[in-house]
Amino acid sequence: MFTGIVEERGRVRAVVGREGGARIEIEADTVLDDAAVGASIAVNGCCLTVVALGPGWWAADAAIESVDRSTLGALRSGDAVNLERPVRPGDRLGGHVVQGHVDGVGTVAERASLPDGSSRLRVEASAELLRYVAEKGSITVDGVSLTVTGVDHTGFGVAVIPHTLDVTTFGSLQPGDRVNLEVDVLAKYVERLLAAPAP
Repeated sequence: MFTGIVEERGRVRAVVGREGGARIEIEADTVLDDAAVGASIAVNGCCLTVVALGPGWWAADAAIESVDRSTLGALRSGDAVNLERPVRPGDRLGGHVVQGHVDGVGTVAERASLPDGSSRLRVEASAELLRYVAEKGSITVDGVSLTVTGVDHTGFGVAVIPHTLDVTTFGSLQPGDRVNLEVDVLAKYVERLLAAPAP
């Protein structure tokens, strides 16, 4: 489980295709402090397993399912990525409950820079995902926990503070860029419970 509070902006060192999947090597520092083979690290919101590591780098295998449902397959050497280790028991939950299971991909439709240094983004997404999105609810965009400022039938808005712009990949996001989305898991469970037949 993650919280959507990015710990570090890493950089892709190499991507090697594997019959529809990919092995991704990433340069990083902070997330390697206590990393070992078998540990989990979220990359742009996708929970991946460390399969190899060395000084200043680690590698993960992205399965076909992960590549198909996320932007991992589009990563190239030199790309910046948001990284987060799983939350530990007793840690503060600074964002919201994030599983690292990407539900789908959205597209940045608009970006407006505001006088206070923050930015307002509008992200277009499928109706299948938007039914789980609520104004003032939480959503994960490329691994970042954000509050929804508004939602309609084609997309949703978020406000991004200057600190987040500085320490994540959001500083360089532009209209047309694709982003990983994970909706609030609580909304999915509520829907499932309401749809379940009575015993």
